Amino acid sequence: MLELRNVTKRFGDTIAVNDVSTNFAPGQMVGVIGRSGAGKSTLLRLINRLATADEGQITCGDVNVGNLNGNALRAWRAQCAMIFQQFNLVNRLDVLTNVLIGRIGNARTLPVIFKHFSTTDRANAAIALDRLDMLSQALQRADTLSGGQQQRVAIARALMQKPSIILADEPIASLDPRNARLVMEALRAINRQDKITVITNLHTLDAARAYCDRIIGMAHGHVIFDGTPDQLTSAMIQQIYGDDAETAVDESLTSTIAATGAARQTGQRQMEMAH
Repeated sequence: MLELRNVTKRFGDTIAVNDVSTNFAPGQMVGVIGRSGAGKSTLLRLINRLATADEGQITCGDVNVGNLNGNALRAWRAQCAMIFQQFNLVNRLDVLTNVLIGRIGNARTLPVIFKHFSTTDRANAAIALDRLDMLSQALQRADTLSGGQQQRVAIARALMQKPSIILADEPIASLDPRNARLVMEALRAINRQDKITVITNLHTLDAARAYCDRIIGMAHGHVIFDGTPDQLTSAMIQQIYGDDAETAVDESLTSTIAATGAARQTGQRQMEMAH
């Protein structure tokens, strides 16, 4: 169980995360929503220890995340993989090597720098790419890929860490609706098949409703909603987004999700009729 107790983070006079207490059960898919500046990204960075809380405590089981340093901190960051909006791939390297870099938290740095990877690691990287439908691009340079393809490579790299938690910071913010759907479906499949906890910040409400079991709404650094998608009322949406409530709905993504769901249902009916 990942638990936050009275966690606060300040940047100068700005309180980015304000007295947040919540927990995440293993295997959940959680969407964190809110306006820009609500504290969503800072919350994930505090969990991964890319930032350190000024007050409060973050624990996972009997591990006090705030007290970790050195090898213990590197092990935590391997266990708690991070996916960024900007993909953070090494553009001049091929896709396979970018995925293998995910082993750096579990292996010595020097062999990774010189691309000395084991046969097992290479096989696992190929499997991860195949799961993301990216194996055919394994030998391409990362900078030749589309944004959606790069994000799927970043997810494959995260899988190489063998994490128990994946933190995705606005993973679809810069993607078109089709690629946004592919990325969210990939995260959902990993959550379901591998039982990995996925906590993702999402700018649009529709993606959170479509893919997440649980939604956390933040405003001004506070958690003001924590529940299922069905429990998220129009009044609460207004509290979370304020004047941005209307723009929080991405109609193009909604229509893409709906079309995909309809196509799946049609395919299932055709298969049933064929049998």
